[in-house]
Amino acid sequence: MELQSRVEELQADGIGLVGISYDSQQTLADFTQRNGITFPLLSDAGSATIRRYGILNTVAEEALGPNGSDPAVLADFERYVSVTSADERFRGIPYPGTFIVDPQGQVTSREFEDYYWERNTVSSVMLAVGADATPVQATQVSTAHLDLSAYASDASAALGTRFSLAVDITPKSGMHLYAPGATDYRIVALNIAPEPHLRTEAAQYPESEIYYFAPLDERVPVFQQPFTLRVEAVAEATAAARQAFAGRDELVIAGTLEYQACDDAICYNPVSVPLSWTIALEGFVPGAPRP
Repeated sequence: MELQSRVEELQADGIGLVGISYDSQQTLADFTQRNGITFPLLSDAGSATIRRYGILNTVAEEALGPNGSDPAVLADFERYVSVTSADERFRGIPYPGTFIVDPQGQVTSREFEDYYWERNTVSSVMLAVGADATPVQATQVSTAHLDLSAYASDASAALGTRFSLAVDITPKSGMHLYAPGATDYRIVALNIAPEPHLRTEAAQYPESEIYYFAPLDERVPVFQQPFTLRVEAVAEATAAARQAFAGRDELVIAGTLEYQACDDAICYNPVSVPLSWTIALEGFVPGAPRP
């Protein structure tokens, strides 16, 4: 449904949409009509394409097999498939996710979720692949070594939707920041403060470049040109999380940007820049587990 709300915007950017599921043509046609879907929904009968792409939900398959009564299997089924009991209607479902395919039919990126009730927002996927996303108000910060812009991929999100926290960083002239792989220096890092029922992934780094420091005959990975650090986050949609978030209309997320900057002559002391993102909380995604 979020894809449908953004379909005209995405098509204007030259991005086409196709949904694929294991549902029958009749089921998809009914869903399309009831919800005003205007992009194609394709029926993958027998989950043949799902299997070829390696995204078959094996937890569902195991729960329908001889180990279906195993408590560990049941717990995984509740987490990765459904809070209802396992039955044949779950056979063949995929793990939810998004493939980005270029005009030549080559997959250039894939964004997948672990839990059946979680979904990436459109803006988060677009940010991940470097495409323009809906602009969200950003916080601007300037230090002696860099300028940064901190923003979220989405101004609002429902519990169970995966969004991105991002920082665009521009080193000042002559400065470089240390990238992963550098030793004996403070690597630039985007750290998110722990928040109950907020799950975050490891920061995503772009490709760095090698800087040669002649006096020490040293080669280290650095960032000298503008770059973006991105952390994916999701406010969980479990029963416990829903209870904890009840009555709240926003989520304030705190974090820091840690870095050490150097120029051709001086390595400056490490710096910690406090950051904050505010996300409005909406309703819950379809399929979210109920208490």
